Amino acid sequence: MNCATAAVIERDWLGRCSTQVAPDLVGCVLARQLEDGTILRGVIVETEAYAPDDPACHAYRRRTPRNAVMFGPAGTSYVYLIYGMYHCLNVVTDRDGVPSAVLLRALQLDTLPPGATSQSPAKLHRLAAGPGKLCRIFQIDRSLNAIPLQVGEPLWLEHRPAQFQHQLDQGRLALTQTTRIGLTQGAELPWRWYLSDCPAVSKP
Repeated sequence: MNCATAAVIERDWLGRCSTQVAPDLVGCVLARQLEDGTILRGVIVETEAYAPDDPACHAYRRRTPRNAVMFGPAGTSYVYLIYGMYHCLNVVTDRDGVPSAVLLRALQLDTLPPGATSQSPAKLHRLAAGPGKLCRIFQIDRSLNAIPLQVGEPLWLEHRPAQFQHQLDQGRLALTQTTRIGLTQGAELPWRWYLSDCPAVSKP
């Protein structure tokens, strides 16, 4: 798959409620173009939704300089730092002015990114098994915050490959819906989705 022929996800597709977009992003592809032109790709296998009336959402109380990008147009990146060391990548969704986003929690990698080391296929599956790991392996940090997710930028999204969608339609693949991870508020909301039985998921 290359960026010239891949079905790139457009802003309109992302302009829906985060709880609709989040499960639909599982099986889609995150693409990252590095400064040297190298393009990395990983299949999204785990997501979490965050919405305006959600106490776990960064924009729940008010608009701030940190969360301002969540109020902008769909199809924009929202990158923030947690614990002073881990970056997290979110995709802004919904209508302009409605703070809503989907956190990308894990990627399935088929090949080893440049500079990464892995001694076995099992370890390869764990390299992007978590939002912090995902950002580290794809070299995503705050410098990529508030950029449009489109070809020509460092990050973009591609629709599910036809084979993945066919397997999902035939019941050979399935999604699991459950509660989100590591929250003190809104922990009861079942707004996390992941590819069932996938070894790259951060936590089953």
